[in-house]
Amino acid sequence: MKINTNYDNVSQSYLFSTIAKKVAAYAAAHPDKKIIKLGIGDVTLPLAPAVIEALHGAVDEMGKKETFHGYGPEQGYGFLKDSIAQYYAQKGVTLASDEIFISDGAKSDIGNILDLFATDNVVLVPDPVYPVYVDTNVMAGRKIIFADATAENGFLPMPDFGVDADLIYICSPNNPTGAAYTKEQLRVWVEYAREKGAIILFDAAYECFITDDSLAQSIYQVEGAKECAIEFCSFSKIAGFTGTRCGYTVVPDAIAGGKLNHMWLRRQTTKFNGVPYIVQRGAAAVFTERGMAQIKANLAVYQSNAKRIAACMDELGVWYTGGKNSPYIWLRCPKFDKSWEFFDYLLESATVVGTPGAGFGVNGEGFFRLTAFNTPEATAEACERIKKLFS
Repeated sequence: MKINTNYDNVSQSYLFSTIAKKVAAYAAAHPDKKIIKLGIGDVTLPLAPAVIEALHGAVDEMGKKETFHGYGPEQGYGFLKDSIAQYYAQKGVTLASDEIFISDGAKSDIGNILDLFATDNVVLVPDPVYPVYVDTNVMAGRKIIFADATAENGFLPMPDFGVDADLIYICSPNNPTGAAYTKEQLRVWVEYAREKGAIILFDAAYECFITDDSLAQSIYQVEGAKECAIEFCSFSKIAGFTGTRCGYTVVPDAIAGGKLNHMWLRRQTTKFNGVPYIVQRGAAAVFTERGMAQIKANLAVYQSNAKRIAACMDELGVWYTGGKNSPYIWLRCPKFDKSWEFFDYLLESATVVGTPGAGFGVNGEGFFRLTAFNTPEATAEACERIKKLFS
């Protein structure tokens, strides 16, 4: 027996596991302190009533012989794929049903999609970056090169046509920085990918937070993207499915003459048994007229929280990205050079939890991520505590 020694090259502790341990230790030592968590990107509002009703209806169906569902199609039920296609149509994007694959979340598919690609592909990722992009490729032994995201370029690096890459990760709006690419900027990335014969792996998990028409909610709003881009999205942020688990991946038929679409279908039918029928019924309710009205009301709470945190940074004169078209505020650590030191100071002095930028890459050092995923009351209190520390 031989183990995969590439795992030796991965950090032995996932970023958010380390944060959880630090917070738990502080809470145990200070049981009287109220800790406000603006760290992990987990939603806090309950599922929309339309979704709950659909889930209940599906449960009732499962209790009757006439409407019981066993194994479903691994790529997802048609009713959900059709509702997603209609959602994309509102963005001006046409998708065929067989280009949409339902999954248990974007994170899973972002890792699993690598089954389709040889290990000698060169991977290009921005730095700082969502750790899963890097870790899954390190586990497989691929070569990784980085595109520097810095304050100077607004944490939105553009392609260097003198550098060759085969797989390109783009997240917009970005996790962790909250920065979002314009359609024109993404056009350049599509041009780069087509010139290099590369594939863009586009993470659109936060597309629902975009309010600026110049920004892309889908990379397929850019001409030519269907020939070079696979898009991942999730119900976790748009509908609060972080604990319910449902997402989808779009693999256009136009890529490699349909080869990747067929490979992904083959991969899923071999390694995946599909998302539960009950969950898919709940997900389909998201895109109904009533469901979307309720979803937008929930999103408005998080958007208001993001604006409140951004306003706090403005008042303190702290540089940041995000906040407007993203649930994340990525700020330069005031009075600290090291982001983990800032994390400890904020926890101990204000009992507020965020995420150290160093956990997202070399260029994240000296920066810090706060999220809008909390109640308005807790967010307001956190801002007041931060103001007292730095004003």
